[in-house]
Amino acid sequence: MKTDVVVLGAGIVGISSAIHLARRGKSVVLLDRRGPGEETSYGNAGLIQREGVFPYGFPHDFGALFRYALNNTIDASYHFRALPSLVPFLARYWWHSGFTQHRRIAHLYAPLIESSIAEHSDLIDASGAGDLIRKDGWMKVFRTEKERDAAYKDAEKLSAGFGVNHQKLSTSELKAIEPSIQVELAGGLRWSDPWSIRDPHSLNKAYLGYFQSLGGRLVSGDAATLEHILEGPGWRVATPDGPLETREVVVALGPWADTVTRKLGYHFPLAVKRGYHMHYGAKDGAQLNNWVLDAEKGYFLAPMLRGIRLTTGAEFALRDAPKTPVQLTRAERVAREFFPLAERRDEEPWLGARPCTPDMMPIIGKAPRHEGLWLAFGHAHHGMTLGPVTGRALAEAMTGEKTVIDLAPYRPDRFLA
Repeated sequence: MKTDVVVLGAGIVGISSAIHLARRGKSVVLLDRRGPGEETSYGNAGLIQREGVFPYGFPHDFGALFRYALNNTIDASYHFRALPSLVPFLARYWWHSGFTQHRRIAHLYAPLIESSIAEHSDLIDASGAGDLIRKDGWMKVFRTEKERDAAYKDAEKLSAGFGVNHQKLSTSELKAIEPSIQVELAGGLRWSDPWSIRDPHSLNKAYLGYFQSLGGRLVSGDAATLEHILEGPGWRVATPDGPLETREVVVALGPWADTVTRKLGYHFPLAVKRGYHMHYGAKDGAQLNNWVLDAEKGYFLAPMLRGIRLTTGAEFALRDAPKTPVQLTRAERVAREFFPLAERRDEEPWLGARPCTPDMMPIIGKAPRHEGLWLAFGHAHHGMTLGPVTGRALAEAMTGEKTVIDLAPYRPDRFLA
């Protein structure tokens, strides 16, 4: 079998890349070992984060570092056994998170974030997935005036610098919006530009259906079988129906990108932040009306189609280490006091891995040492947000068009000697 392009990975980045290549007349095969959006793209807070101009940095204040070192928080946790291999990555991540560096990165990152809503809107309309989307933003809520006021100041700076809209909410306004919340709050902050997704997995499947309507194919296969061939079109990958040959390959494998790139001699500093979620019912007719972050406790509640999704912060661990959902246990205990959660609706906690680079920006563009090899991974917390704009920009680069954003800041060779 032959095709113009094989996209490795059927998460949101891979599906979006496949769509935009198919739109440009390419014959495209999307290859994954599982179904569409069943790995990292499956479990997230369901946000298209237009406000997320500053990627999530490593804390620099001593109080936060000391708190995380105790390893008993909801928003961050780590495996002791993983630390020796993670320390080099974390040191570089910490450096890039400094005030000056983080602000410079935000300005480089902003064009991606600024395009997130428009590019999702295009695919939502094309795939008929509008019923999965809400367009009324999300909320942070605060238990203390100190944290509330600090967040207000940061929001004002973000609005002034990057045109992101927000609304300050009083205690009484919060009570009117979310009457089922059971704790006393000092106020809230609504980011009004982002959109929210009622079921991220269903959105992935809708985008896949649109891709297939363009003539694209989804096949089962192991991306690790990819090989560079000197004769023929250039690349070959194994499938259950026999070898598939192609002129170009897109690696959109998220945290598994190294299963391909390392074999080809690329050693990107890719680490993972793992995260957990669980769905719940609500007691006695209680209703959660908004996507809500309990800011000072570090967990998120989202009213999904399956139930109320509780998500945790970051777990620093080896990608394939066994589940240790201690953060979820801690979060559930606090969340039940915050909102009247009822029964668990999942048999076990879901675990996913976010692919992260030390400078907090994704790797997008042509691989520098191989013809026909293109890379699109490392989106960390913003994979769902940035999938469509990444897919469009990559497809434009692959077909020689002017890209919707400048891809230079995300070029792969920034990490290669």
